Amino acid sequence: MYRAPRGTNDILPQEQPHWRYVEARADDICQLYGYERIDSPAFEETALFTRSVGAGTDIVEKEMYTFADKGGKMMTLRPEGTAPVCRAYLEHGMHNLNQPVKLYYIAPIFRYERPQAGRLRQHHQFGCEAIGDNDPALDAEVIDMAWRFFLSLGLRGQSLLLNSIGCRKCRPDYLAALKEYYDPLAAKLCPDCRVRLERNPLRLLDCKTPSCQEMADAAPRTVDRLCPECNGHFERLKKYLQLLDIPFQVNNRLVRGLDYYTRTVFEIQPEDAGAQGTLGGGGRYDDLIEELGGRPTPAIGFGSGIERAILNLKKQSVPVPPLPRPQVFIAHMGEEAEETAIRLASGLRREGIGVVMATDQRSLKSQMRQANAFSARYCLVLGKDEVAAAAAVLKDMQTAEQRTAPLAGLASLLKQALAGE
Repeated sequence: MYRAPRGTNDILPQEQPHWRYVEARADDICQLYGYERIDSPAFEETALFTRSVGAGTDIVEKEMYTFADKGGKMMTLRPEGTAPVCRAYLEHGMHNLNQPVKLYYIAPIFRYERPQAGRLRQHHQFGCEAIGDNDPALDAEVIDMAWRFFLSLGLRGQSLLLNSIGCRKCRPDYLAALKEYYDPLAAKLCPDCRVRLERNPLRLLDCKTPSCQEMADAAPRTVDRLCPECNGHFERLKKYLQLLDIPFQVNNRLVRGLDYYTRTVFEIQPEDAGAQGTLGGGGRYDDLIEELGGRPTPAIGFGSGIERAILNLKKQSVPVPPLPRPQVFIAHMGEEAEETAIRLASGLRREGIGVVMATDQRSLKSQMRQANAFSARYCLVLGKDEVAAAAAVLKDMQTAEQRTAPLAGLASLLKQALAGE
């Protein structure tokens, strides 16, 4: 028997209410903040990600799904959402638009990693990018947007972690101090961190190995080595978050896992967050557009895993509205009645009334059980007598009341009945 590949899931009909609910809240929040939707291809040239995400990151070195297409060009399934949006920004000349350009996406993300709750090899992400402005007020707005998104879902107990990791000007001095701190401790580091020490020291602060976390707690802090510009940006951001009544905690180990981040980085964690508890996060990437061949263009964004959000909705027992279903069921007995039912169902649907019609010539009792299984509000019953009279028996499935109604005008009658509920 074939099965879905490891680390992927079928999203079954009974799961769809949660998915549509999260996606609808994402659409709503983006409309409130002036973001427009963009959909990029599921795969891009591999160089886009090695150049933007960083050759020394786990994503590039261990997790990307990369292949050669039939033309011999190396392609990669999208492992994150920001780089493709920036590529589209450049390709389509969006720098000529009013800045910042505000875009959002809901898309599958592909990473070859150990499957775990809320993070699969194919998972789905809601992300927003604001490109073209370096004002810390925009940082505050993006964080506010992410914060309000999770509140709109009905989640409670979330917390905001915040840090600044500096810029091209001040980060080299910080990395030198970090390496000076870690060099005498190299033998105590996990194998991955020994590599990071040489290739990407900032990633040392992000290691999840307990022994490495203890060393990271005592490591030099980025906020103590910010240049005046970065420090001023960070102080203004904190002031704006206070004005927005968003509580936050500065976390000196927060660096995020992608090389393109500069200055602001943040994460929003749920109530009782564990090792994999982050709801979403993001930060500034003021150098990325330039790295991809554009002119210097500041930007900030955030992303949230939809599976992770749904996991927390279920954990907190947040009620999710059901998806709309047809409220009318048509039962029929006999060949003539079935033909009439086919025409009737089609006519009602053209009037915007959802209909499920019985098939396979089951007994009337069996068809009524089927109507109950569909949770239909009304059932129309057609038999030989009803066909001859150009009518149908209209049964209220909640009250069990029934009456005979002419087929002519039945659509108006049902619309009136359904609207009155």
